[in-house]
Amino acid sequence: MALKRGLSSSGANKNRSGGGGSSLPILLVIFFCVLSPLIFFVGRGLNITSSPADQNNENDNAVGSGKQQLDWRERLALQHVKPLFSKEVIDVITSSTADLGPLSLDSFRKNKLSASWKVIGGETLVDNKAASETNQTATVVKQEASKGKEDNSQSDDTPAKLARRQLREKRREKRVAELLQQDDEATARLENAAIERSKLVDGAVLGKYSIWRKEMDSENSDSTVRLMRDQMIMARVYLSIAKMKNKHDLLLELQTQLKGSQRALGESSADSDLHPSAPGKLKAMGQVLSKAREQLYDCKLVTGKLRAMLQTADEQVRSLKKQSTFLSQLAAKTVPNGIHCLSMRLTIDYYLLPLEKRKFPRSENLENPNLFHYALFSDNVLAASVVVNSTIMNAKDSSKHVFHLVTDKLNFGAMNMWFLLNPPGKATIHVENVDEFKWLNSSYCPVLRQLESAAMKEYYFKANHPTSLSSGSSNLKYRNPKYLSMLNHLRFYLPQVYPKLDKILFLDDDIVVQKDLTKLWSVDLNGKVNGAVETCGESFHRFDKYLNFSNPHIARHFDPSACGWAYGMNVFDLKVWKKKDITGIYHKWQNMNEDRVLWKLGTLPPGLITFYHLTYPLQKSWHVLGLGYNPSIDRSEIENAAVVHYNGNMKPWLELAMTKYRPYWTKYINLV
Repeated sequence: MALKRGLSSSGANKNRSGGGGSSLPILLVIFFCVLSPLIFFVGRGLNITSSPADQNNENDNAVGSGKQQLDWRERLALQHVKPLFSKEVIDVITSSTADLGPLSLDSFRKNKLSASWKVIGGETLVDNKAASETNQTATVVKQEASKGKEDNSQSDDTPAKLARRQLREKRREKRVAELLQQDDEATARLENAAIERSKLVDGAVLGKYSIWRKEMDSENSDSTVRLMRDQMIMARVYLSIAKMKNKHDLLLELQTQLKGSQRALGESSADSDLHPSAPGKLKAMGQVLSKAREQLYDCKLVTGKLRAMLQTADEQVRSLKKQSTFLSQLAAKTVPNGIHCLSMRLTIDYYLLPLEKRKFPRSENLENPNLFHYALFSDNVLAASVVVNSTIMNAKDSSKHVFHLVTDKLNFGAMNMWFLLNPPGKATIHVENVDEFKWLNSSYCPVLRQLESAAMKEYYFKANHPTSLSSGSSNLKYRNPKYLSMLNHLRFYLPQVYPKLDKILFLDDDIVVQKDLTKLWSVDLNGKVNGAVETCGESFHRFDKYLNFSNPHIARHFDPSACGWAYGMNVFDLKVWKKKDITGIYHKWQNMNEDRVLWKLGTLPPGLITFYHLTYPLQKSWHVLGLGYNPSIDRSEIENAAVVHYNGNMKPWLELAMTKYRPYWTKYINLV
């Protein structure tokens, strides 16, 4: 049987009945549909309760739907409306509606049918939304019914039912706790957001520090100094606004208090350094700012003034950084007056000596390959003396050590005179003038040839000439005069300078020797030319830091992640040097870099190229670097090192040297 619509179905019945005939069951259905709500609410108003038997049946069918609970309430309601209907009428209504099948009132109520429905084969199909609404209604009715019967049925519940009830109560309490916790978390998030927003508010605008500022957590936070600085900032803001709005009286008060606060604050960085008048100035400034706030405060104006002040301060900081870079590099490249005057006095004394007194003893040791030979190229008399003195003082047998010093023409007399006056014990010393090396000329040396070119002169002396300190800071490092000096490039010509030596130890003039170095001559370099301490870490001081790997010549021949090493204390095997023609390799790459496209100026990049795959790594304790730029070197690492190196701008003979590293150098100065 298939019924499409209620109206069409009733029409069909009408046709089958011969047209216009009425049926008693249909009338009863209509009558019941009109009065059933009244009957139901009358029953609810009479507070109908179920019998114990009915309660037991309901408990046993606890999983039943809400529609079944409604059925027994309606039946009870029908039983209690005897004053309205007789028993015969109720029986007729019940039997008539039961015969209607899908059209019965129970079917409508159970299936919760909407205005659009159909029944196919006696089974009702409803959409998902109607079903969900039915389940929700049933759940609500079930909960209400269970609450109404809970007190009456507790005495008859079994232990299993009590356990289930307790479990439901626990789940309900747990859910309530979860909801409360979510509310607490939401409240905490709102509070934290408010705190973060309050941190963005300038405390000076509010007249005091925000309570959320971390500085307030410390008792010794120097809050007075900071508050005075904030007051001065706000005073400058209100000064400009007062001037703009012609508030001359307030302008004068602000200027007076600002000068007083500046005098009280001075150069203080802590509350303990403040002048005794600071608290009074702080209070007076606060009163004036409060007055200015009442008369002048405008959020848009104040914000704009603060932003302008911030931008101006930022530009000033950048300019000062450039000037600081320029001045620090300039200071690192110049010779202090004391050392310059020392060199001049020594030069005069040297040329006043008779020729026979200008010679050093033990000159026969200069070419003895069985002794320990050092190469030191420097134009700094005091620095060279520290290198020689520290080496001799830590040597077990100073008579086996030979020092080969090379300097320029300007410092040649001073270098000789110093060591004539301060002989290095039993060690042998020899001083030479680089300008007397006739073989070192522009036809042989690419660096000298490049320095004579017009392009190099343009680069060093004319192009981009700085008009101010800040503009001169760019590329100043690569315009260092030492890069123009052959003393710096002489390290690539060791076999030519010392043709009869087999092995030599090269030392920079900014190092200090702290242990005996004789064991370095017994180190097996495994066929390598250069013995040096590697300087690369995980990602720094590797080849790509020094060389231009965008150039195909560099990219094709070298590994960008190859480890760099340090100049400053290097053992060179001069026999292998000659076999490998190291000087020829250096000339080849130096000629290719005439336009400075492979690397910038300096000696470390060409050294990395020249000794690529020809460097033997020494233990790091032999050579510790960074005393000229790194303030965080471990003290034990410095004291255990054989050689410490002041590489960087902060040389130990300069005023800008780091104080904590200076004693390692000054203790080897010979003041006699």
